[in-house]
Amino acid sequence: MTAATSTVFAALPIDETIAESNSQEIKVSLAARSYSVHVGAGLLAHTRLIAAHLPQPRVALVTNDVIWPLYGKALADALAAANIKVIPIILPDGESHKGWPALNMIFDALLEHACDRKTTLIALGGGVIGDITGFAAATYQRGVPFVQIPTTLLAQVDSSIGGKTAINHPRGKNMIGAFYQPQLVLADTDTLITLPDRELRAGLAEVIKYGLILDETFFDWLEKNLALLLARDPTALTRAITRSCEIKADVVANDERETAAEGGRALLNLGHTFGHAIETALGYGTWLHGEAVACGMLLATKFSHSLGQVDAATVTRTQQIFAAAGLPTVMPAISADDMLHHMGRDKKNDAGVIKLILLKSIGAAYVDATISADHIHAFLTAEPRLQTINA
Repeated sequence: MTAATSTVFAALPIDETIAESNSQEIKVSLAARSYSVHVGAGLLAHTRLIAAHLPQPRVALVTNDVIWPLYGKALADALAAANIKVIPIILPDGESHKGWPALNMIFDALLEHACDRKTTLIALGGGVIGDITGFAAATYQRGVPFVQIPTTLLAQVDSSIGGKTAINHPRGKNMIGAFYQPQLVLADTDTLITLPDRELRAGLAEVIKYGLILDETFFDWLEKNLALLLARDPTALTRAITRSCEIKADVVANDERETAAEGGRALLNLGHTFGHAIETALGYGTWLHGEAVACGMLLATKFSHSLGQVDAATVTRTQQIFAAAGLPTVMPAISADDMLHHMGRDKKNDAGVIKLILLKSIGAAYVDATISADHIHAFLTAEPRLQTINA
């Protein structure tokens, strides 16, 4: 990290009583593509934040059939009250719909309403909505503005920030996409009130990831405050989301397109090579992304231990925090052959070599492209499996 941005990783105080905090603003510094991430309660009511980023008073509001009645209609009405014309585009919910048919639903609506390059797309929903809306924005008329309003914990701390947009392909997750930065991210913590428990736990996987890869002090804090996060304590959630966003913003600012020779943005993929293989092998949506990645991160930690990089205590701590969060700690019933097949299609791979993100310690991740497929296969073969595929 550069000297100008290294202060982002300042130690987070560990205390038993979490202080009251107001909404926070985190800057993603990317020169002309820079933008702010706002974290706090009640932000959906602040339509002025959105209006300030609109080249014209017209938006296409992309959401799904679950979020529309909860927050979409109210946001559309608030924007309309601010004299902003709203075109609602309501997609079916779920990871299984993150593909060409749903993408074409967006394009069809934009073309039907003769939307031009100044029409801003607003993504209101979880990671699926954010990814597919961002990809639509990147490609419609070769690029239109878009705003991210993530409504799940996972999207607020991870997928809404950094400009990775994509749809899935039956042969691989997020294989068709583009880097395309939003104009603004609004993470309203009030939307987490209606988030199902399983979705909350899945989001915590990505929060825990930030501690594992870059901030041991944050990991310590998460161990101490996990019960508060599971209970949806608003101050604890705001603090965890803000810290996660700070870390991701700094990583993205230093390696926007994941091209750094050492580490960089690739470190954000701890557990994802294993996790994406699990998602693809099971079928998208069988396990949630955060569930698959949690299992993948534990596999990466165990693999790191097998290489002598981390001690057994690190494996135990990692397993315990995922178990306490209610996340999977045992692989589903997928063969080592199938896992290796899907891992071989991972986007991080180079010339057929599987790249793994591993740990030297909690708070210190690294990229390893020296592991043979046979070595990975042997490791996966020895891992215990669930009797069923349920998370």
